[in-house]
Amino acid sequence: MWQRGPTTRRPAGGGVPPRGDAGPPIGHTPIATAAGQPLSQPEERYRLGPPLTGGGAPPRASAAAAPDREESAAMTQYGPQPVERRMPTEEARDLLTLVRDLAQREIRPTAAEEEESGRFPRETFTLLSESGLLSLPYGEEFGGGDQPYEVYLQILEELAAARLTVGLGVSVHTLACHALAHYGSKEQCAEHLPAMFTGGLLGAYCLSEPSSGSDAAALRTRAVRDGDDWVLDGTKAWITHGGIADFYTVMARTGEEGPRGITAFLVPGDAEGLSAAAPERKMGMGGSPTAQVHFDGVRIPDSRRIGEEGQGFTIALDALNSGRLGIAACAIGVAQAALDEALGYTAGREQFGRPVSDFQGVRFMLADMATQIEAGRALYLAAARLRDAGEPFARQAAMAKLFCTDAAMKVTTDAVQLLGGYGYTRDYPAERLMREAKVLQIVEGTNQIQRVVIARHLAGPESR
Repeated sequence: MWQRGPTTRRPAGGGVPPRGDAGPPIGHTPIATAAGQPLSQPEERYRLGPPLTGGGAPPRASAAAAPDREESAAMTQYGPQPVERRMPTEEARDLLTLVRDLAQREIRPTAAEEEESGRFPRETFTLLSESGLLSLPYGEEFGGGDQPYEVYLQILEELAAARLTVGLGVSVHTLACHALAHYGSKEQCAEHLPAMFTGGLLGAYCLSEPSSGSDAAALRTRAVRDGDDWVLDGTKAWITHGGIADFYTVMARTGEEGPRGITAFLVPGDAEGLSAAAPERKMGMGGSPTAQVHFDGVRIPDSRRIGEEGQGFTIALDALNSGRLGIAACAIGVAQAALDEALGYTAGREQFGRPVSDFQGVRFMLADMATQIEAGRALYLAAARLRDAGEPFARQAAMAKLFCTDAAMKVTTDAVQLLGGYGYTRDYPAERLMREAKVLQIVEGTNQIQRVVIARHLAGPESR
């Protein structure tokens, strides 16, 4: 089960978050120690342990207060509300409570400021690792959380709603663990997975290259056998956590051209000859480093080859099917945060003598936004349940990624519109959410590629 546990307080940093970002948790009651005494620390941290006792999840952060208007009593009934979730077990419900509290206390308050300054929250990922939240969908044997994807994705959505850098970072780390967890030998898993799951390590996934993005099978990074070692040379592009990751799951060419000549490797982040370029200057997600990663004669033992020679492209696509569900969940989290912001603002902002949310045009926009979010959530959960049942889900994963990220782009754009001039300023989070939503239509297979995948499932491969 999942429980908060005592530790030292996180180092303080930064100033007051801009309007629209939450402050301290509401109605927090300290958790008692095993001896029944309240914790003395001003903040608690999180770890695996017995079930939580008492107290529910803190409410979702309130949206920005509208100018010149007090928050109305109606907001407690109609404004932003925690998402109603059907979790399959009591353990999953405890986990949801834990994550909502963690997001409220540790992630949301500094999100806007740190995204503006470009600061990556490494201490948050250390906390997530220590709490068992970086390994939720993997088995218990090597320290995983043993949670179904149905649960993992909803947790991911909650994290992304608080800050996409964190939600997407968890998704990428999970993606980076996939190859070893599913294709590694027993000895490889025992050696590496415990640290990757709960040992504070952070992973990156290296498939794309400067000249091979959507055409991933055309990659040029090469691994050459040299005795009991492999020597890697080449450049990977658009790598989330590039330059700060502790390990890289790398796809490299070991044989013929095309998909059959690719092999997967686990490369330590401190390997000699591995370096990273300066982070890309992106329109959003300033706190999440994305960079080219260079391999210049990087030597690793054959014991770090994952799966069979030539199996790498199959491993990469298998990981991406699951990873696309993570992107879908993150997109719905971003969209939910934007809807909450719009709900709070339009209920509090008054024009022509009544709240903006009273106008039919505004109400219809809010209704459409909420419908898109609910539909997207249902789509990614349906795909997750197929995965959990061991059934094919690649088509549904592509549909979920396509629909949810397009929905997030539409919802966040509408949120900016509903906030009017305030939506275009950085004093409110709506414009940041819109910029963040855009990248989700691109990463882990553009939405055009998702349509290609779906069409192939429906009509077969294209004729050439």
